[in-house]
Amino acid sequence: MQKAIIAKKIGMTQLFDENGKLLPVTVLEAGPCLVTGKKTVEKDGYESVQLGYGELKEKHIRKPQKAAFDKAGLAYKKYLREFRLEDCSGYEIGAEVKCDVFAKGDYVDVTGTSKGKGFTGAIKRWGSHRGPMTHGSGYHRGVGSMGACSTPSRVMKGKKLAGHMGAVRVTVQNLYVAGVDTERNLILVKGAVPGPKGSLITIRDTVKK
Repeated sequence: MQKAIIAKKIGMTQLFDENGKLLPVTVLEAGPCLVTGKKTVEKDGYESVQLGYGELKEKHIRKPQKAAFDKAGLAYKKYLREFRLEDCSGYEIGAEVKCDVFAKGDYVDVTGTSKGKGFTGAIKRWGSHRGPMTHGSGYHRGVGSMGACSTPSRVMKGKKLAGHMGAVRVTVQNLYVAGVDTERNLILVKGAVPGPKGSLITIRDTVKK
């Protein structure tokens, strides 16, 4: 059965494996999540499961969401995420999903929103080279050539220019699960995951098996 869970990024630390090798790991507070909904092929055209994460007071919930939670008799959740899985038969509405669905040695894909860098130049955004810094040069960190001359008399699509950098959806694939702490709902994955501390991420089985 495919597995998925919602988590919060706590930060990075390090640990030693069985061979004494130092591993940089990211600490993720995974769940507990609540199964708040399911979609089926017969009714919706595809199969998926919806998970809820984080407590939410009644005064802060929107009326349509409140009605849906009340109808199902579930506790209010702050974040909702939908996962398309090949087989959702193992998930029942109202069931709790904890971090123990994953185990040490698994490989997962982690999706989150990368850190926003604001408006950046072409050098920082795309790794472009700079111009000469001495000998009277008037060109230092500019974009450089814009392309052809009178034909086609325009900048071609895809030209790497300055602009907004970061704050986009990023998926890091095939991360090794270095440890699972069921008492504190923590998952330790080797390497870095996108987003700042405290950001919301999703964890699911890797597609690169």
